[in-house]
Amino acid sequence: MGVTLADVADLAGVSQSTASRVLNGKGGVADRTRDAVISAADSLGYLRQKETTRRAIIGVILPELENPVFAAFAHVLGNAVAQAGHMPILCSQTNGGVGEDEWIALLIERDLAGLIVVCGLHADILSGVDRYHRLTERRIPLVLINGHVEGVDAVFVSDDDHAAMALAVAHLSELGHRRIGLAAGPARYLPVIRKVEGFESAITRAGADGTVEHSLFTIEGGRAAATNLLRKNVTAIVCASDLMALGAIQACRSKGFDVPRDVSVIGYDDSPMMGFTGPALTTVRQPVLAMCRAAVRALLDQLSGHVVPRHEYVFRPELVVRGSTGACRA
Repeated sequence: MGVTLADVADLAGVSQSTASRVLNGKGGVADRTRDAVISAADSLGYLRQKETTRRAIIGVILPELENPVFAAFAHVLGNAVAQAGHMPILCSQTNGGVGEDEWIALLIERDLAGLIVVCGLHADILSGVDRYHRLTERRIPLVLINGHVEGVDAVFVSDDDHAAMALAVAHLSELGHRRIGLAAGPARYLPVIRKVEGFESAITRAGADGTVEHSLFTIEGGRAAATNLLRKNVTAIVCASDLMALGAIQACRSKGFDVPRDVSVIGYDDSPMMGFTGPALTTVRQPVLAMCRAAVRALLDQLSGHVVPRHEYVFRPELVVRGSTGACRA
């Protein structure tokens, strides 16, 4: 016979109703009592047993899915949660549609057990963090991907943006490029700030000239940023997303430049199908699979009552060299 709620209540020295309130994340229980119940449940293996017998609802909030890398995150995260025996609810955001705060409210109404947010408001340095404090006050485990906020009780999983820029600039420098541009996203986002920092450091190490243009994480944004960079006579452009890189290639062609003969272009993410563009896109591969597996594992460990260190776990990207980069002709 398995461990029962009565066993947990007896060990903690509380009533079954109190133990039930604690284990179901309800309020109105003193911290000392709550800690006693959690400790008893963990020592008896009750939480792990409960995890294997109940399909918990796990929310996954992502930006719009027009960017194929977010579709890749959705696919891997959803499958990993389902394979663990839980129910993933995938929530994508659109301009003018349901946003992160609204999705969180809707998920809480449906007995949310845990939440993973990809490139959410935690990455926006101008956004507050009260939404995350409300979740942790409810003792809902939280994992935030790509972005870090001090003082939030969550596990953070990020790609190493500094290393990504170092890989891109080193590759271009080896090809002889000395005037290199960065087409970055909006400056309010932490991953963008980190990319700019990494780019500038790598440019200094390479002894090259670097310039940065901020725009949107879209094809149109990449085209606009690249147009400005080409006016500054760059011979290579590093982009903060693969979609921006596709826009940058369009900008080069509209100005009569061949890629990579006249201008080299590097993307970021290694989204699906980037190996089949014309030319095939050289890009920095974000380790989506490893990051997603780590995020889901951290969430499941918290659901089981284990203590998971509240660190930012940083994953190293990989440069994928294809046909959009070549030797500098200048």
